[in-house]
Formats: sequence, structure tokens, C-alpha cells
Amino acid sequence: MLGLIWTIQVISAILLIVLILIHSPKGDGIAGIGGSAQLFTSQKGAEKNLNKITAVVTVVFTVCVFLLGFGLVH
Repeated sequence: MLGLIWTIQVISAILLIVLILIHSPKGDGIAGIGGSAQLFTSQKGAEKNLNKITAVVTVVFTVCVFLLGFGLVH
């Protein structure tokens, strides 16, 4: 069981890195502080799906970290 959790964690970590690198940059940097950032931008379908997949992989990774970190899996 421990090996399975480790495998899921490593795969989700690699997927998370790749998914985050695929995201398009949205930040305006320091311009966001002054209020000149675009607040009302629409997301395209592919970007919404990418956000959902990234959120799911993040939850899987976080659950694996807690399971392994607190020793809940032997």
C-alpha cells in the first residue's frame, strides 16, 4: 500500500509540474497592485478544463502528502 501511495504521489507531482507550466501567464506583476490589472477576463473552454484538471491533481497530491506525512499508511 505504501508503494502505491508513493507512486501516485510521484506521478501527481510530475503531472502538477507539467500542468502548471502549460498554463498561460495571467499575472500583471506589480501592475496588479495599482489596480490596472484586468479584473474581468473571460476564460476559454480549454483553459477552464486545464484549471479543473490542475485542481484535481493538486488534491490528489495533497492527500498523498498527508497520508505519507502523518503515517496513516503502513
